[in-house]
Amino acid sequence: MRGQDTVSFAPISKQLDTRGLRCPEPVMMLHQAIRKSQIDEVIEIFATDPSTSWDIPKFCMHLGHELLVQEERNVDGKTEYYYQVQKK
Repeated sequence: MRGQDTVSFAPISKQLDTRGLRCPEPVMMLHQAIRKSQIDEVIEIFATDPSTSWDIPKFCMHLGHELLVQEERNVDGKTEYYYQVQKK
């Protein structure tokens, strides 16, 4: 469930809820999801670990995937991080 309306460039193929998990688990889960995805599929990620705000963009840049959306959200007084990553 989305906390805010977000413009998506492509249909969401898979959703990862990594809320409550700490580094490196969110990136490891994204890596596994990317490996199982087809080219151009989009993975939606929900996270609470602030390190994802630099780990996920670096992951995308290093492996050549496209970071479509990166948002920091306030959900019930807590900071959450939202991403959409497209496999390339």
